[in-house]
Amino acid sequence: MPLVEAALLDILACPACHAPLREDEADGELVCTDEGCGLAYPVRDGVPVLLEDEARRPSR
Repeated sequence: MPLVEAALLDILACPACHAPLREDEADGELVCTDEGCGLAYPVRDGVPVLLEDEARRPSR
């Protein structure tokens, strides 16, 4: 089951660098697709929390 609707994911972008986001269903996050940024934003109760203060940098 997707974390967010596909139509919403199509319009969301990373607040830090404006790159597209992808879902990481295993971790319940939206992850920036830019390799230089790579921030991961949590999804809580189906709502993406797109705040840089709430994001984490995933281990590579």
